[in-house]
Amino acid sequence: MRFLHLADVHLGCTRYQLVESPRDFFDAWMDVLQRYAVNEKVDFVLMCGDFFHKRSIPPETMNYAVEGLQLLKDSGIPVLTIEGNHDQKHTDSEYSWLGSLANWGLLCLLEPINDQGTFTLNDWDENTCRGGYKDIGRARIFGSHWYGASANWAIPELTRAIKQNRRDGAFHILMLHTDVEGHETHPIPALSIDSLKELKQATEYVALGHTHRQFEIDNWAFNPGSIEITSISDYRETRGVYLVEVADDNSVSARHIDDYLHRPFQRLDFDVSGRASGEEITAAILEKFEYEGKRAEDGKSAPIIELTLRGILGLPNSQLELKKIRDEAKKITGALHIRIRNHTTPLDYTGRELPEDQEGRERIERRVVEELVLRDNRFKTRADEIAGLVIGVKRDALNDEKPEKIAEAIARFV
Repeated sequence: MRFLHLADVHLGCTRYQLVESPRDFFDAWMDVLQRYAVNEKVDFVLMCGDFFHKRSIPPETMNYAVEGLQLLKDSGIPVLTIEGNHDQKHTDSEYSWLGSLANWGLLCLLEPINDQGTFTLNDWDENTCRGGYKDIGRARIFGSHWYGASANWAIPELTRAIKQNRRDGAFHILMLHTDVEGHETHPIPALSIDSLKELKQATEYVALGHTHRQFEIDNWAFNPGSIEITSISDYRETRGVYLVEVADDNSVSARHIDDYLHRPFQRLDFDVSGRASGEEITAAILEKFEYEGKRAEDGKSAPIIELTLRGILGLPNSQLELKKIRDEAKKITGALHIRIRNHTTPLDYTGRELPEDQEGRERIERRVVEELVLRDNRFKTRADEIAGLVIGVKRDALNDEKPEKIAEAIARFV
């Protein structure tokens, strides 16, 4: 038995408001499907949440979704999926878009029924296009919901429901969209390792999604990472898909793959300290791009490059030649986009001159927030925690995270 396990496709993502971004995510997904599902003749494909980037789907994104799913249907390859936090239905609607795609016969959306905290897993019904598990050959594949901060509560009940529906001789798979302790990248409570391992009583393979970097636990729980990156902050992370072989004795061989079409990224840093003019800064930055900038390559996607300015800025921000830097750097590298982040500290910060070896901008910001929190007796005992939350929220906002997700993180923290 062979299957493809992927997650976090994020179709429709408009990374940095670039018009090319939605196509990037589609191209990466289609290349994966053709090379590692169709060409490898897998028995089925698992998509473990966040298929879409937003709940509201523009027509172009839905066209992309249907094209890829139709490719698999025409190849006789079933697709099984669950909802991630980005896929959930609107509160005033009975269906998510994944539910609609299930109704159209393009995939199976596997969901348990939650009746006042008791989970029920029903066999997939081809007539109603509903169910909590589905059999494909020797595999019995179970679905779950997005539980967020409630994951540790949900796992024992999910384990019980799976145990009630095991099949003799089957290879049992659970699809689960969650952060896991020790691997989390989001400021919300993660599923503990102990809770996750409760599922070992009922499953032979846990197919994870949500965290955008690859990891695996005990050759049993596997997280492939996102196919493309939604934020340049993830560009160094290993991500991709798993091509999984299951032997007759149910032993697992999962090969992680990152060889497919995707947009290259690069991050550069430049210290402005000691530079006397905007022109001098521009010349030095462009020299850095000449020597270190990632070049566009024929037949491949042009890179996105992020430049972060750091250090002590001895002149007004208005004298930084940011447009010229962007334009000239694009000519040098052939990049699709040059993003500049100004994290410099003005010379007169807080009304006093700072030495060049003073703390970096991030630490200064954290210290300032902590000082503000300490002024309020209600929160002074949590100043360090709250400062970390504020800095994390700022980082998420700069990385174009959804407002709803940021609000959710704040609410769970409080």
